[in-house]
Amino acid sequence: MEQLKGISIFVETVEAGGFSAAADRLHLTRSAVGKTIARLEQRLGVRLFNRTTRMQSLTEEGRFFYEHCLRAVEEIRLGEAMLESGRRDVRGRLRISMPVLFGRRCIAPILETLLDEHPDLELDLSFNDRVVDLLEDGFDLAIRNSPLKDNPDLMGRAIARHRLTVCASPTYLEKHGAPQTVFDIPQHEGIVYRRGDDDRGWIFPTAADPRRRIPPKARLRLDDLAAISDAAVAGRGLAWLPCWLVREEVLAGRLIQVLKPETANVFDAHAVWPRSPVMLPKVRLAIDTLVARLPAMMG
Repeated sequence: MEQLKGISIFVETVEAGGFSAAADRLHLTRSAVGKTIARLEQRLGVRLFNRTTRMQSLTEEGRFFYEHCLRAVEEIRLGEAMLESGRRDVRGRLRISMPVLFGRRCIAPILETLLDEHPDLELDLSFNDRVVDLLEDGFDLAIRNSPLKDNPDLMGRAIARHRLTVCASPTYLEKHGAPQTVFDIPQHEGIVYRRGDDDRGWIFPTAADPRRRIPPKARLRLDDLAAISDAAVAGRGLAWLPCWLVREEVLAGRLIQVLKPETANVFDAHAVWPRSPVMLPKVRLAIDTLVARLPAMMG
């Protein structure tokens, strides 16, 4: 058993990219990982890693040994997944990455209900707007709002549809009037989402031009959607925002949706997970739950 433990730590160290990262993943100290690798090297009679003060890299013998160990570990992982897929109960830690605002407002409240229904399930939710590497960062699942790119290592499923709407406060509309068509938008003040050098244009698709952009005048640019909603409520201009974000403001009358619903831009939110012969029950449960419950929150 000690030999198997040493091999699993060796494989994790290679996949994590070093002793420190492997220690974090395994909840061990760096010293414990280093000593385990040293004992494995002593037993095998070869050096598996070249070590410097800043990094570790596989030796030629280490690469050869890793390829063989990985096959064995993958077989064990597959066997565990197949056994777990036959269980009715869902257990273990589920690590999920999601966009900050969308995750906090829509995804997390749904997933947290699973803790009440499955006492052996643990949730580790990470809120980050960057596109994480699921395999490198050790996530079981990620929620993505951007279009999916072809990746042979990943699988994806649409879980809900975003609909973006143009809205403004009653104060702004009383003073400036409401745009009657999308072509009136350039005559209005708009609050524009901007990240870095990228102004996210207001897109109103047609069959002939699915990327048709019609921008407003923009004297106020913000890189936070919630801040844009707040500025719109304050009467600073038109805002182009997801319906799920402004739903409460619209219901309370603090914002009013303008233009016809068919002018809205619609795109999918996706769940993405590492490709595997067998989907773990905890991953399937999270995806199925989001597919069933998320559309009602999207507005």
